[in-house]
This record gives sequence, C-alpha cells and structure tokens, in this order.
Amino acid sequence: MLLQALVAVRDLSRLQDIAAILIRYGFGDVVARMGLTHALERAGQVLHRSNAAEYAHLPAPTRVRRALEEMGPTFVKLGQLLATRVDLFEPEWIAEFGKLQDSAPPVPYAEIREQLGEDLGAPPEEIFAYFNAQPLAAASIAQVYRARLEDGSEVVIKVRRPGIRPVIEADLRWLMRLSELAESESPELRSFRPKEVVRQFAQSLRRELDFSIECRNAEHIAQNFAHYQGTPDTASDTPLIVIPRVYWQWTGERVCVQEYIDGIPGRRLQAVDEAGLDRKLLARRGAHAVLKMIVEDGFFHADPHPGNVFYLPGNRIAFIDFGMVGRLTDERREQLIRLLLALVQHEPKQVLDVLLDWTGDGVQDEAGLTLEIQAFLDQYHGLPLKQLSLGSMLSDMVAILRQHHLMLPADLALLIKAFVSLEGMGRELDPDFDIAGEAMPMLEQLLRARYTPSALIKRGGRAVGEALSLIAGLPHDLSRLLRAARRGRLEIHIDVTNLRHVGNQLDSAANRMVVGIVVAALIVGSSIVMTVPGGPSLFGLPILGLFGFISAVIGGLWLIMSIWKSSRAARE
Repeated sequence: MLLQALVAVRDLSRLQDIAAILIRYGFGDVVARMGLTHALERAGQVLHRSNAAEYAHLPAPTRVRRALEEMGPTFVKLGQLLATRVDLFEPEWIAEFGKLQDSAPPVPYAEIREQLGEDLGAPPEEIFAYFNAQPLAAASIAQVYRARLEDGSEVVIKVRRPGIRPVIEADLRWLMRLSELAESESPELRSFRPKEVVRQFAQSLRRELDFSIECRNAEHIAQNFAHYQGTPDTASDTPLIVIPRVYWQWTGERVCVQEYIDGIPGRRLQAVDEAGLDRKLLARRGAHAVLKMIVEDGFFHADPHPGNVFYLPGNRIAFIDFGMVGRLTDERREQLIRLLLALVQHEPKQVLDVLLDWTGDGVQDEAGLTLEIQAFLDQYHGLPLKQLSLGSMLSDMVAILRQHHLMLPADLALLIKAFVSLEGMGRELDPDFDIAGEAMPMLEQLLRARYTPSALIKRGGRAVGEALSLIAGLPHDLSRLLRAARRGRLEIHIDVTNLRHVGNQLDSAANRMVVGIVVAALIVGSSIVMTVPGGPSLFGLPILGLFGFISAVIGGLWLIMSIWKSSRAARE
C-alpha cells in the first residue's frame, strides 16, 4: 500500500535515482524515515549505501544544494523557489539556494530545429532574414537563439527543450506524493509545510513551461509602464523603463519571439562606468520602477536580479524574463504600505496587526511576539532614513515569524524576496543607496490617495454592491439548504489535520490488542490441553498443547517487535 501511495510504477526508476542521490549526500536517514527504502525494496529495487558518507563533511545547506543540482532541472527550479521562502529557511539556507544556477548543456540544433519548425509553421531559416543556430544561452527548460526579421529588427527566440514536459510532470507527480508522506510522517519536515511548498512550486513551474504566459506577463507590465515618465524631477519624453516587444505571430506554448535588448547586463558594473552611465541615477530609477510595480500596480517582476536587468543609453533600464511574477490584491497592497510605513516610523502595534492579518490566527504566544517586534523596532529607533535598510528590516522581521512557526502566504514571500534583491542591486550600483528615503514619499502619497473622497466613495459603492448581492442571494441559499435538509442530504464536512494518521495508529493498536488476546488464549488453552491425558504426543507432550505454545511464542515475538519498532519511530 505504501508503494502504491508513493509512486506509480512508471516513476520507480526515477525515484531510485533520487533516493540514491539523497543517500550519497548523507540524507539516508530521511530516505528511510519516509519509507522510501522499504517501498523501493518491495518493488525489487536495491539502494546501496556504500558511499553515504562521501559528503558528510559538508554543511547541510551545501549538501542539499548540491543534491538538488544533481537531481536535475525540476529540483534546480525547486531550489530557486525555496530561495524565495525567507519565512521558512534560515539565511544560510537561503544563501545556498541562491547559488543554484539554471544552466544546462545545450540540446543539438538538429533536435531543436524540428520542433521549432512545427511551432513557427516553417523552418526558421525561411521565416527570419538571419538565424544564428548557436544558442545565446541554454537553461534547464529552454534555449535562446538570436535572429533578425525582414525589416531589420533584432529578436531573440526562446525555445522549450524537446521532451522536457514529461520529465517534469513525472518529477512533480512523485514529489507531490513525497511531500504528503513527509508532512504526515516527519514532525521535523512538517514545519516546512512541504505540501504547500510543492503545490506552489508545481503551479509556478507549469506556468513557466508555457511561454505564452510569460509573454502575457511582459505585455501586462509594459502596459503599466506605457505612460510612465519617472519621478517629477527626472521626467522624460523617452521611455525610461523598457520591456521587450512580443511578436505574437510566432509565439506559443513552446516558443516565444521577443525584441532583442542591446544593453549592458546588470552584472557588468565596470561596463556601466565605461559607458558613462550614472550609477546613482540608475539605482534610483530602478527602485522607483520596482516600487511602482509592487505598491501601485500590484503586478511585479518577482526576480529582479542583475541577470534580468539591462542598462541602456540615457540611463534607461530594461527588464527581461517574466516567467516569475507576483500579484498583490488591493487589500494586500494597503497592508504592505501600512507595514512599510510602520517599520520606518517605528510603530510596533501597526506592524503586529499587519503580520497577524498575513499569518492568520495561529499565533501560540502573541504577547511574546509583540515583545519581539517591539525589541526589533527599538534597534532601528533614532536612525536616519538613509541608514535604514528595508531589506534587512524585512529579513529580521521574517526571522521573528520563523521562530514562532508562522508562515507567510506565497505572494508575500515572493514580495520580500523582490525587495531584498532590489535593495541589493541598488547598493551594488550606489553604496549610499537609500531605499527607505526613495520609498517613503511614494508610500505616503499612495496611502493618502486611498482616503480621498473619490476613493472612499468608490470603495463604499463596491461594498454596498457586494452586500446587496449577498442579501439578494440569501433566499435562494436558504431554500437550497432547507431542501437538502428535508431530503436528508445535508452534509457537514469536518477536516481534522492528520486524522488519517491517527486512525492508522488506532488501527495498529487494535491489531496488537487482538494479537495479545489470541496469544493469551493460546497460552491458557495449551496449558489446559497439557493436563488432559491421552491423544497424540511428541517427546511425551501433547501435540496440540505443544503447537499452541509454539504459536503463542511466535505471536508474542511479533508483538514485541512491533511495539519496539513503533517506539523507535516515535523517538526519531
């Protein structure tokens, strides 16, 4: 049953590879505790532990990162997602996950060309005036090529690797089953919310496999910046933020064609100086652009690291790669604005209120959390704005949540990661970069705008409309409820966490009790048979009584072993 619940037969060889890698990097106890060894042995697969201590000298975060790299593209992507979960992992883990690079050996062009011809409707050499068969970049999911259109426009072509989807779907299938097993069987892993992390990861990765979604994200952000002219003191007729144009006639699920950005990559700061660009101005404009995406638009680039940013002449900035984006509702944006203002203005109660809204009602020690928030803000009290680091403040705040076993929603984890990346990029460009000073005027302006008469009337009208809709639908809902009750079909669903696990434990305890009663009955019955003269005998003892004692000994040994294994599992 464990084997059937864990993996389908078609995924067994893949599961064996994963389990072997985990054992090699010193995680054999995790493999055994989650039942993988037993499941694979029942399926006829054998795991060898001969080199299990090969990497034992490395720190645990390093071993996990290297294991993820060796397990392939799905797990590299998983590690990159985990790098955003600052609410779940300590800084040393986040730093290791951040080292995961999404790169892979390129697929031969002959394999790419056939699929590309299917998606474009003709071979690429017939569609483009120029096509370079040497890839610009090769990642785990896609390869990028450069080409030129008939009108002279330079473009890049992003092509999904042939056959990658079945591989990823197989990994996701057993990864979801494995997360369910980990959450139910391992108290240590349960605190990391494996099911929620894998669910979020699967959703994100499937979106990333569809390049048309990435292009729609790019167009959405481009529309938000269509009339953006920067801050009042840097207004310009030339677009300051550039988003690559999408050529939809050749774009689909497996391929996308976008404008080629001819700029300086964000990592080449020396080239920025050589080009005569203003690093302070670039840092300021980049910060305003990302803050606009987050707090004004509620739709933001969730991974604004230097590899996804280019610097252009005129101190302009281009963003690329919109496979990972974040979304914030109006309510979330208002909460975020309140939180950031409260952090800068040292208002612990306001910070606590927002955090409780975000994490729900599962706080075990609210008084202790309040004191920690107060102490956290006190260490920044009296510092001028330019000495405040919003990224550090958010990281420290999340560390407090982690200590109290509180988990942020996925959209907010992405948001905090984006803030930390933004401030890091800003300080690389300008060591005196003051993100708090840049953010404060925008935050105060947006908060004031939410309480103007027109904004209040608009929200009030929306609330009245929702209330009227609820009232109008109430008779129909009550009617359905009463009809269901009259027919005896009224159902109440109660979801109790780990109820199945508790049921299995009760079932196991009941089985042991039955075996104990049978053993006791065999002992009593065999003792009575031993006193009855006559009947067949062996070594002078009645055969039936002897057989009963032997059965009782076997049953007793099984019972002792079962209790010992259960106690050891509970201790572990």
